[in-house]
Amino acid sequence: MTRPEAEDVTAKHKAKIDPHDQRSFVNNALHLIICAAGILGFFFAFGVYQEKIVQGKYDGNDKFTYTQALVFFVCAASSIFAYFFMGDGGHDNVPKRYYVSCAASYLLAMLSSNQALQYLPYPTQVLAKSFLFIVFGVALFMYKDKKTAQAEGGIGWGEILLILSLAFDGTTTSIQDQIKTHYKRTALSMMFYMNFFASIFLIIGLVATGELFEFIAFVQRYPEILWSLSIFAISSCAGQYFIFKTVHEFSPLTCSIITTTRKLFTIIISVIFFSHPISERQMVATFIVFACLFLDAMGSKKRPK
Repeated sequence: MTRPEAEDVTAKHKAKIDPHDQRSFVNNALHLIICAAGILGFFFAFGVYQEKIVQGKYDGNDKFTYTQALVFFVCAASSIFAYFFMGDGGHDNVPKRYYVSCAASYLLAMLSSNQALQYLPYPTQVLAKSFLFIVFGVALFMYKDKKTAQAEGGIGWGEILLILSLAFDGTTTSIQDQIKTHYKRTALSMMFYMNFFASIFLIIGLVATGELFEFIAFVQRYPEILWSLSIFAISSCAGQYFIFKTVHEFSPLTCSIITTTRKLFTIIISVIFFSHPISERQMVATFIVFACLFLDAMGSKKRPK
């Protein structure tokens, strides 16, 4: 190769390294770090305050049992959040009956999931809800020794509620797939309408069952719980926002890897913060579940489209 030719190749190589591309890479990396930090941080706070509210003891023996009120805080805050952020771009052509049915299944899933915390520790709920398809790992984690099983009275309700929650989650996903396939919508418009209709259902349920008045009386006795409820609801909204942002700017797979990591840290933090007893068998089960998930995510990345 002659010297002029070599200089020409070098010039072309330098031209390919566009400073704009380098800046774009740095910006993307920063955005990804921000999104990951947002998901991990806000859902960490969400998990801690959810467990603190539902499984905490007030004035010694009093417990928070107002599941509808708890879910209402999340749904109302999420609908307000989505309404302000979607602006004029939130219009879609989805028939409202789809959102109503989707909101109903979404609501029943959340009610079942939160009610399950009355019977099961948070780490069990996180594993069972998210990873039921990895049967061996979850079964190993939830297996109880004979002495423990005989000592506990209300065995079964927590598991039943989790199964119901999973069934309603599946229904919600199915309806959402129909909406995505056949209609024009945005993530924030879907977030708004689902939470808006769920909030209406909850207001009716709160009044009809009398739970609203019991909840107000509870708050009057323990006004400090409003602080926990506010952080719980805000954390949920902000966490959902960063999930939508990650899916939009990167990919569902990237979001899946981040949320899987978040759930692993949620279990670890829950065990540390709330002193949940965890056996060696359960530690092995947790490792099996998350190892399978990460391997599946890596396999999905390499799999041809």
